[in-house]
Amino acid sequence: MIEKSTRENSNRESVWDYPRPPAIENVPQRIKILFNGEVIADSINAKRVLETSHPPTYYIPMEDIKREALQSAPRRTWCEWKGQAEYFDVVIRDRVARSAGWYYPKPTSEYLEIKDHVAFYANKMDKCYVGDELVKPQKGDFYGGWITSNIDGPFKGGRGTSGW
Repeated sequence: MIEKSTRENSNRESVWDYPRPPAIENVPQRIKILFNGEVIADSINAKRVLETSHPPTYYIPMEDIKREALQSAPRRTWCEWKGQAEYFDVVIRDRVARSAGWYYPKPTSEYLEIKDHVAFYANKMDKCYVGDELVKPQKGDFYGGWITSNIDGPFKGGRGTSGW
């Protein structure tokens, strides 16, 4: 009998078991994001990207996002796997979160599943939920992983952190 992976045997996940290049999975839980007193995203159709040493990044379909809260931002970044990312500012009334969400308008062929999906930095939002659990943001200002109680690190840090 073949042994199943650790992730299949328990509810705990080690980010060191995640693959490189990253994998995409459908998310069975509801994903909800609040900013300035409003729900800006609510989805049961999200996807998560899993990459070695990173907490999962959640991508929400554009149709499940309050589109009027998103304003195009000038920031661009490059991912060796997914291609060029473009960013959104999140704006609700008088409050702005700069470059708080990103998406891949023309992802590489291996990542077409996340086209028309937006990921958000949890540290720039008021609250982000996976199911009923309030997530913790990944440290730093570059990576956008969401940490839940079933995710084990250590996690790769971003700029502005001590790293591992």
